[in-house]
Amino acid sequence: MNYILFDHRRLQFLPFTHTRAVADIRCGIFTMRERWEYCLQQTTDTLTENYLQPLYERAPTHENIYINGSVFGNTALTEALQKLNNNEKLVKDGLVLAAKTDFIPVIGEMSDRFSGMERVEYLGDVFSLTHIWEIFSHNDRAIKGDFALLTSGRTSAPLPDNINVSGTENIFLEPGARINAGCIINATTGPVYLGKDAEIMEGCIIRGALAMCDHATLKMGAKIYGPTTIGPGCKAGGEISNVVFFANSNKGHDGFLGNSVIGEWCNLGADTNSSNLKNNYDVVKIWDEQSNMLVKTDLTFCGLLMGDHSKCGINTMFNTGTVVGISCNIYGGSFPEKFIPSFSWGGSDGMVTYEFNRAMSTANRMMARRNKQLTEAEIGVNRHVFEHTATQREHFGAAGVKND
Repeated sequence: MNYILFDHRRLQFLPFTHTRAVADIRCGIFTMRERWEYCLQQTTDTLTENYLQPLYERAPTHENIYINGSVFGNTALTEALQKLNNNEKLVKDGLVLAAKTDFIPVIGEMSDRFSGMERVEYLGDVFSLTHIWEIFSHNDRAIKGDFALLTSGRTSAPLPDNINVSGTENIFLEPGARINAGCIINATTGPVYLGKDAEIMEGCIIRGALAMCDHATLKMGAKIYGPTTIGPGCKAGGEISNVVFFANSNKGHDGFLGNSVIGEWCNLGADTNSSNLKNNYDVVKIWDEQSNMLVKTDLTFCGLLMGDHSKCGINTMFNTGTVVGISCNIYGGSFPEKFIPSFSWGGSDGMVTYEFNRAMSTANRMMARRNKQLTEAEIGVNRHVFEHTATQREHFGAAGVKND
């Protein structure tokens, strides 16, 4: 059986889905894909927008189960979708969770194919991502679920003696994970998970839930409030509260970041700070690229949403509910606007276009530090985004999106 994760609500997760399928969003310990693959014990394929499809190789197959990439996988749901017969779809409250059918060559044909299939109602609970801010607001539930899934029937590597720990039973270390001297960890408020070769440096203070993925690092003296995820290869320091880092991004220095999502290959300069609460305690609005307007999050706390390969200089300040596109370079001594289009260069004094080849060169220089380079497919995806966000840059470069 071939399992294919299909995009659902992709435009609601921009800027993160400019450069990835919905299934590759990280929430909890896993990405949505990694969780499904853990449950299925099998790798998955992807059905996404045409310009993103070159990132995901596909080969036509006759027996396929298509799975909604915005839905959190679990054992019960996995068992239910594996019982589907051909031309049946598994549905919960009108949401298609999965469908068994022949090969669908492009995502534009998916809706028509699904519409004529027999419905099978799923009676269990379903947990899914609906809005971009749920990546951090659902992170507590996701970490706890992933922790239970990953640690069931397994024994943690031993904890060192020279740390202060509460809730030892809620801490799990994979092989090679290290916690250095003088750390204080409270896991009574949520589990603490350290992936393979993850490291907590000396003097860190942690209040769970915390997920540190493989090769992630907490810098010395970091103060971490859960629920927070430090993705694979990320380096994090300073004060962090309820943040999801996808992978290979750095916030290595002091500064506050709260209720935020940081994509891949981002770098936050020393003493970067993001507001996560308005002075009048009102509901936070963020810029929605799909509708081209400010939308209410229904949250009092919402910080920074930063797309892949974006960077900011030292002492950068971000307003509550700021959205930064991909491949931006931000600097300056005052607040930039609340929406910064992809491939923008500048700050509060104004933005210009970040020339495409220069942006790709910067990305490759950062990636080379981890022995990686952009693939031709990734460059093609970035070029598509560069071209399709030109109107945004022209419009917002001068006016910006003001605070509300």
